[in-house]
Amino acid sequence: MDTFELLFLGTSARNYSARLKEDLKDTFDKDVRRSACALLNGSILIDCGFHCLDSIRIAKVDITKISTLFLTHLHEDHCNFDKIEYIAKQKSKPLDLWVRCGAVIPKIENVNVHYLNKNEPVELEDGITVTSYLANHDEEMYPQHLVFEKNGKKFLYACDGAWLLKETYYSLKNANLDLAVLDCTVGDRVGDYRICEHNSIPMIRLMLPSFRTWGIINDKTKVLVSHLAQSLHAPHEETEKILSEIGASVAYDGLTVKI
Repeated sequence: MDTFELLFLGTSARNYSARLKEDLKDTFDKDVRRSACALLNGSILIDCGFHCLDSIRIAKVDITKISTLFLTHLHEDHCNFDKIEYIAKQKSKPLDLWVRCGAVIPKIENVNVHYLNKNEPVELEDGITVTSYLANHDEEMYPQHLVFEKNGKKFLYACDGAWLLKETYYSLKNANLDLAVLDCTVGDRVGDYRICEHNSIPMIRLMLPSFRTWGIINDKTKVLVSHLAQSLHAPHEETEKILSEIGASVAYDGLTVKI
């Protein structure tokens, strides 16, 4: 595939929708968010948390075609080793698991573990280049933001982490991303204690103009927020209206984006 196709399988922070406990339907709902997870080009999984297998089933994804898994960090809503083990068991070839350098991963049958050094791109077999950047989140969980690039197209996946660390911000100067997926755990509110490691909508309002000034994004960049805490945000349509006023959109479970 010469372009990127990103399927959002889960767009929630750990604060999930109460409806998940009482109404696990076989369809996606814009106001029911599962644990953050995405699938790139049908074969590259980004995170694998509590609801990953449910989301894969609902999306009718062929689990045997998942060849690679990138973990943004080791919190259990993004990294569930039982789910990873299940995916690996469905495959004839080993699952390639990528984590930030230093992370400790238990031995899982049919899984090959690889390590990403910050700011050092690695090239996958399908020609996709992936670069890890440090994220402003729980450092003990080895957090990272990821940039995927192929044939001149590039996008940032930056869920779980507030703002950007200075060195990451400078590393992304003039990146001119085609797509930026940004954490927005906190809703349209100020005074929330979580802003030391999660973005709010007011923070996104401040970030985007600076990103444009710095060349991280441009007028053609598609900006999506994900990793939303259900209880901290208004319903999807209302949140979408708020974000549209600053040139961004809201990801939801089941959304497919092509660049």
